[in-house]
Amino acid sequence: MSIQIENLTKIYNPDTDFPVTAVNHVDLQVEQDEFVAVMGPSGSGKTTLLNMMGGIDRPCEGTVIIDGTDITQLTDKELIGFRRDSIGFIFQDFSLLPVLTALENVEFVMQLQGKSRTECEARAVELLNDVGLGDRLSNVPGKLSGGQQQRVAVARALAPKPKFVLADEPTANLDAQTTYGLLDIMQQLNEKEGTTFIFSTHDPRVIERARRVIVFEDGKVAEDRVARAQKPEDRTL
Repeated sequence: MSIQIENLTKIYNPDTDFPVTAVNHVDLQVEQDEFVAVMGPSGSGKTTLLNMMGGIDRPCEGTVIIDGTDITQLTDKELIGFRRDSIGFIFQDFSLLPVLTALENVEFVMQLQGKSRTECEARAVELLNDVGLGDRLSNVPGKLSGGQQQRVAVARALAPKPKFVLADEPTANLDAQTTYGLLDIMQQLNEKEGTTFIFSTHDPRVIERARRVIVFEDGKVAEDRVARAQKPEDRTL
């Protein structure tokens, strides 16, 4: 199970005098179980890259093949179903449903998959315990800190057992202690669940944990290197 990208290109305003090439003929492959950081300055195209990998945005050219399925050829309805079952998303702004509790936010995607109430609740409770929120199941997002909301978002992304989790600047609004705690959790869940994590980030705290670092500049891959991921016990505060 892998993500294979070929000739991926995204140009905004292509028919105007001022087209903007966000992603420029990119070839890339990410295997299952990887923990990848895509780093680069704001405007480098890394968020657009992740959005096309996740089927949120469609490319102008190229293909995104996930586990043998070219998602660029799916209809909008097929793409919704594919994202629901195969890809988890962690957004910078959390994107939790404000009227639902932490438990209900995590259960929601599984309910859309048609899983039983018992199965949804058991999986949600397990994940919220894994991220240290077993005592906050009934709290709505407004009653949780930013770090706690992001932990709910991580649990929600993992709930439907996706093949890949795409995380767009997930630590941008978090303090150091919360960031390191969240990264510890995601590393542990990566190992436990066997789920690939791909981060769009310029946060050195995320980059030091990655096992692979892709440097993105001007819409292209400038560098792609294997890294030594720092373990939680390696860190000095």
